[in-house]
Amino acid sequence: MQAELVLDARNGTGESPVWNAAEQALYWVDIPARRLHRWRPADNATQSWEAGEMLACIARHPAGGWLAGLESGLFHLRPGDDGRLAATRLADIRHALPEMRCNDGRCDRQGRFWVGSMHQEMAAGHRAGMLYRFVGEAGGAPLLPWLDDLVVPNGLGFSPDGRTMYLSDSHPSVQAIWAFDYDPDDGVPYNRRLFVDMQRHPGRPDGAAVDEDGGYWICGNDAGLVHRFTPDGRLDRSLAVPVKKPAMCAFGGPGLDTLFVTSIRPQGVDLSDQPLAGGVFALQPGVRGLQEPAFRG
Repeated sequence: MQAELVLDARNGTGESPVWNAAEQALYWVDIPARRLHRWRPADNATQSWEAGEMLACIARHPAGGWLAGLESGLFHLRPGDDGRLAATRLADIRHALPEMRCNDGRCDRQGRFWVGSMHQEMAAGHRAGMLYRFVGEAGGAPLLPWLDDLVVPNGLGFSPDGRTMYLSDSHPSVQAIWAFDYDPDDGVPYNRRLFVDMQRHPGRPDGAAVDEDGGYWICGNDAGLVHRFTPDGRLDRSLAVPVKKPAMCAFGGPGLDTLFVTSIRPQGVDLSDQPLAGGVFALQPGVRGLQEPAFRG
């Protein structure tokens, strides 16, 4: 299956693609550039906005704009015509170490926002990452972690019925995907278990998406692949993209049957064999996705 280049974005770390059905547009972030990007397929128009901190993940906000995880906490971001993002702080995160930031984030099927944190120097392997839940009640107070002892929390996703939560850790020393039973009424994960040992598959587990049949799609970072695992943890297929570091995937398009993939453009390395690194790509996987829930607070 041939991956189509959507945009030669040259993102340092392209992450958190979200399809906005109301606008028929794809949004995503470039973490080190502190930017939010938008692309509309209908007219091939692009626009971007600059945040005040590194911007890692987004979910649609019910008042318009985006709930976003940045370096110091969660914010409500509202894109302006001047290319800047108006930001209202919603909750602080008191990190375990200096130089940490948010990483992957996603809403459950009921609209609760889950977000992980990590140290900015991934190679150091600090197990200081946490997983947090935000339901809007914090009132600016620091969030309390639900899970600790993580290095690079990633791969958040929820089954179509909302009763299974997925989480990965991308660090080379871990490379695991876990599944949790999830109570959709209380928003509580429990019964953590190994879903996939990614040491046995090409690539480190990065960002993920879930299709309408419950298939779990996850980017195989460093391998140039996007894997689909069945709900019982069996590898179903692997699709190639023309870059080594796909970062996160999301279903979109009018029929939610296109899988968009963002990627990383590493610094200080020879990119002659992957000149499109940092680009955004589209795949036609033959299955439909699910509209990502907006934050409901």
